[in-house]
Amino acid sequence: MELCIQLCITMLGKQLIQNNLFEIGVPKLKKMLRQRKIDKKHQEELNKTLHRHEKDHFLGPFVGLNPEYMEMIIQFGMVTLFVASFPLAPLFALLNNVIEIRLDAKKFVTELRRPIAVRAKDIGIWYTLLRGISKVAVIVNAFVISFTSDFIPRLVYQHMYSADGTLHGFVNHTLSYFNVSHFQPGTEPMKPMHLGYKVEVCRYKDYRDPPWSATPYEFSREFWAILAARLAFVIVFQNVVMLMSDFVDWLIPDIPKDISIQIHKERNLVVELFMKEERGKKYRNTIGDPSPQPLCSHPSSQA
Repeated sequence: MELCIQLCITMLGKQLIQNNLFEIGVPKLKKMLRQRKIDKKHQEELNKTLHRHEKDHFLGPFVGLNPEYMEMIIQFGMVTLFVASFPLAPLFALLNNVIEIRLDAKKFVTELRRPIAVRAKDIGIWYTLLRGISKVAVIVNAFVISFTSDFIPRLVYQHMYSADGTLHGFVNHTLSYFNVSHFQPGTEPMKPMHLGYKVEVCRYKDYRDPPWSATPYEFSREFWAILAARLAFVIVFQNVVMLMSDFVDWLIPDIPKDISIQIHKERNLVVELFMKEERGKKYRNTIGDPSPQPLCSHPSSQA
């Protein structure tokens, strides 16, 4: 519950409100400070005489896309790593991105200088970070589902300990026994008779041996069986999700089929053209150069 509240505050308060206010507020504040340093009459004259690309020089400098990428990486991590604890995180991320698209467009068009276009094959190291976070998110969500919920204990009880295959008696199965006489001095209840009778044994939620067993208050066999089932669920969940992701990658290729066919045809045409050029060179070398040779006269004959 605490993690859910923290994620709600982070996604709704910090990203949706604070970050978007800073996205548009900080550039406007810097622009106002720059305009105060310039005389108004001088600024009007500059606006009349300067071209658009010269006016853009007075805008804020473009610092790169690393802050934008970092913000998206953090958001992606919070959404994927803890979605099992806070299922509304994707909705808040969607609302934040819808608003931020327009704010970033206004910021890049009206508040910052035009960035220099650079050709890039992909998004670089950020793609590796996204793939790494997605793989870690599978493991984290598997542990969250198996260790913070009663999903696995219910399955274990239903298939191993239930007499009729139902969940009847599951709550009693999860409670252990404790003898109140085993309280350490100073930790016993202040009013042992507040229920009207003396309590000798109480119950608590855990899988431990009862006080009358040979190993009192040690982890019971049920605890180790449930722990093994939880770890097995983590392994199965991870492999199933990885197989599904690989299947989706194979099913939906990065390059469409028609474009890949065109690329293959272009490569074949380039190879054929190269082979024709090589055959033409070999043919000219075997028969000799047919181009006419220039006539060279002896200097003595001209004299």
